[in-house]
Amino acid sequence: MSLIPFDDREGSIWFDGALIPWRDAKLHVLSHGLHYASSVFEGERVYNGRVFKSLEHTQRLHKSAATLDFEIPYSVAEIEAAKHETIAAMGISDGYVRPVAWRGSEMMGVSAQHNTIHLAIAAWEWPSYFDPEAKMKGIKLALSKWRRPAPDTAPVHAKAAGLYMICTMSKHKAEKEGFHDALMLDYRGLVAEATGANVFFVMKDGKIHTPTPDCFLDGITRRTVIELAKARGHEIVERQIRPEEMADATECFLTGTAAEVTPVGQIGDYSFTPGELTRGLVEDYDALVRMAPANAQAAE
Repeated sequence: MSLIPFDDREGSIWFDGALIPWRDAKLHVLSHGLHYASSVFEGERVYNGRVFKSLEHTQRLHKSAATLDFEIPYSVAEIEAAKHETIAAMGISDGYVRPVAWRGSEMMGVSAQHNTIHLAIAAWEWPSYFDPEAKMKGIKLALSKWRRPAPDTAPVHAKAAGLYMICTMSKHKAEKEGFHDALMLDYRGLVAEATGANVFFVMKDGKIHTPTPDCFLDGITRRTVIELAKARGHEIVERQIRPEEMADATECFLTGTAAEVTPVGQIGDYSFTPGELTRGLVEDYDALVRMAPANAQAAE
């Protein structure tokens, strides 16, 4: 498969306050963010020209930066405006937005109190069309050997670049073995999340169970789908889930900006059958994100 490199594309990227040509959006090899992972980011989807839950994403970006002990030199309102400017410049209707903030290159070492904080926003086309029947077959997940760290060992509630290293390693291994993704346990050996999405299980009691997000992100899509499920009358149970309890689940699905609502057919040796409950949430989420702008703002 021929890939178009992300550093060699047409268009514009918002970089430190202004739109510049896409290929000119560069940073120095001695940037602190590259060497020490002092970088935070967001992944956002554009549907019909509108960023879904845009404000929540920008607020989380600011919060993640504060957790990593730096302040983004642009307000939430300024970042919101910059995202709209970038999307308009790229002419995107259905796409993806990636804001990223990082420490620059004034100091090279663990300490970096005087480094400039940079912010860039890129956007590109990402059609959100899936064959419903193919999607409902469910993806396959391996079980990762890497575990989500404890809250006192890493900034687990920030969307920080360094936390995704073990996700990349887990997903690469899973794909080599013929799986689509991997499920990660936490530092206690309990079910946590996939490499970039939260996980839900429909148990035999008919309730939807999901791990308590005490050492990983409480995803924006996760919270949205919980509200959609409650609106349908489903009971949500947030709790610690042991891996062996997956044997008692009838359905399973992932939620995330990229994953949206994705049915799961297998996790390791455990099998699930995507059913009407999952299908209903897939349809409800798709309807919500593609809602007319005026109605969408009211829903958010």
